[in-house]
Amino acid sequence: MTTTPQFIQIYQAQAEHIREELLSGLRATKAHASPKYLYNELGSKLFEAITCIPEYYPTRTEVRIFDEHAHDMAKQLPQGCVLIDLGAGNCEKAVRLFPVFQPARYVAVDISVDFLKVALERWQRQFPTLEMTGVGMDFSSRLILPADLALKPTQARVMFYPGSSIGNFTPEEALLFLKQVQSACSVVDGGGLLIGVDLVKSKGVLEAAYDDALGITAAFNRNMLLHFNTLAGTNFKLEDWKHIGLYNTELNRIEMHLEALRDLTVTWEGGERHFTEGERIHTENSYKWTLKGFEELLKQAGFSACKAYTDTEQKFAVFWAKA
Repeated sequence: MTTTPQFIQIYQAQAEHIREELLSGLRATKAHASPKYLYNELGSKLFEAITCIPEYYPTRTEVRIFDEHAHDMAKQLPQGCVLIDLGAGNCEKAVRLFPVFQPARYVAVDISVDFLKVALERWQRQFPTLEMTGVGMDFSSRLILPADLALKPTQARVMFYPGSSIGNFTPEEALLFLKQVQSACSVVDGGGLLIGVDLVKSKGVLEAAYDDALGITAAFNRNMLLHFNTLAGTNFKLEDWKHIGLYNTELNRIEMHLEALRDLTVTWEGGERHFTEGERIHTENSYKWTLKGFEELLKQAGFSACKAYTDTEQKFAVFWAKA
């Protein structure tokens, strides 16, 4: 009987590499940062809170889709599969589906290592007979499952990527990422991908979801500045910056920015960057898709037998795609 989850950490805190990546973005003509740096321990908890606010429809809409269609999804999945949860966070989305999907093994992958450890240890106590493994890993640029996972050669792999995180990738990056996913889960026949996708809708609905009245999304975005200070030794002050969430209608994407409230200079050991009032740091994109457009993307990545499950208003979709 398993009582303690195995944990594999292949995302090492290579401090100098991380620092240079962050500072390179700050030095750019249009300052930017990868959205993965939104997710330190506090950022992960703030995102949990975001999923509960009235304006943020994706999480509750996706939950309704799973509640309504989980049994049909289970028919598509291979029996006794290993369920690999990409960007697992608190693991709750996958755990809700255990009774229906009945995976033989659960692998949770996330960049926020400490947060993942706490979550996985809690769930292992509730499901003591299910083999669980945590992988501390940044898969945003390259997805390679660690050899230490020792996946059985006869066990089909189902990649689980809910929550519309695929929207953080540009269409070109999304295609490259999905090709890597397809390669990883096509090793054994029957494998595939179950993925959440946010669909194109009105600008008002989208902007409210990313700039809520309570200011939780603003806190989530601004927390990145504190993470910058820890990782890169910068001297950002929260009171100097405000959150911006806007919908770019030409590119079908939500953009999150941090905007300077006054002229200021951010310093770090060996450098500095001057920001004028109104200048921004681009922190995240969230691309929105049409059903047809995303199905075509999956097929380009090598998937087949795509099936979309949606809510009645078609705000959101969950796709099953066979590798």
